[in-house]
Amino acid sequence: MQTPGYDKQAVEAWIAANVPSLTPPLDWHRLEGGHSNLTYMLTDAQGRRAVIRRPPLGELLPKAHDMGREWALISALSPTPVPVPQALGFCEDMAVTGQRFYVMSHVDGKPLYTADDTNRLVPESERVKLAHSFIDVLADLHSVDPDAVGLGDLGKRDSYVGRQLKTWYQSWTASIEPAQYDDPRAHDLQRFFLDNIPDQGPIRVVHGDYGLHNCLTGPNHVIAAVVDWEISTLGDPLADLAYALNPWPDPSDSHAATPGTATSVPGFPARSALARRYAERTGRDLSALDYYVGFNRWKTAAIIHGVYARYMAGKKSAEGIDLNELRGRVDQNLTLAAEAVARL
Repeated sequence: MQTPGYDKQAVEAWIAANVPSLTPPLDWHRLEGGHSNLTYMLTDAQGRRAVIRRPPLGELLPKAHDMGREWALISALSPTPVPVPQALGFCEDMAVTGQRFYVMSHVDGKPLYTADDTNRLVPESERVKLAHSFIDVLADLHSVDPDAVGLGDLGKRDSYVGRQLKTWYQSWTASIEPAQYDDPRAHDLQRFFLDNIPDQGPIRVVHGDYGLHNCLTGPNHVIAAVVDWEISTLGDPLADLAYALNPWPDPSDSHAATPGTATSVPGFPARSALARRYAERTGRDLSALDYYVGFNRWKTAAIIHGVYARYMAGKKSAEGIDLNELRGRVDQNLTLAAEAVARL
């Protein structure tokens, strides 16, 4: 089969020399799931499986698709309670296949992207167990001292939220003209968040995109592994928590759950119950959680605003894209951000 991005002969020769648990020749199977990184399952003649991962083809932003970061994280977290694939081999030699890549163990589990995924893979009677496992794994991650596991240099230690506010506000302002769309709430909320940043507390590893889509749910309906660590850094764990909780519905919500999402189906505990479980497990004070909820909603609005701007400027084909729906998501997230702030 064709394996874009990989020189199979060169890679298999490298694996033969550097990954003792695999014996080439290998069967390659592309793993799909919405990720741009080129990810394949490898099976050797003895039926042993592993996963190989490298950045996408084409020109990349300087810090995007950092395989070295992912490798460092799964290597460092392997001895901790956080479930990650086993790190098997990392190739820094760009001559092998044009990019750095790594090989990790194959984990028996599936990511959940949609309601159909959840309905197909997780019986309703098992969904509380899955949700508890999901939040417990995040609590375990936020209990790891990065210095103790060799991740103390993973990122900056100054204000994580402050850096994010600067980055995404620049994105919003740069997108106003091409989007032909601005909203005063984006500016008002940014000023509020800047003026009211909570004390960051002990620095921790933050995943940055923790959700059921970046977890492998095992056959026993608990989290078998957390994957896709490429944007992880050091930061405020409560910002990571709020991001992870935002997709989960709660009876107090003024809006219905987004239909079709993995957490929109019956049987899951409420978002507030998961927050309480996290607090009990970590001992953290969540009295300012709505600040982080609002911040994440504002950040999501800025991200979608940037995507909308690229469509409006003709930098991406808008064929099949509902631009009104996309713009509506910007408005909805700003509304949810303002509601969170009002609850403080």
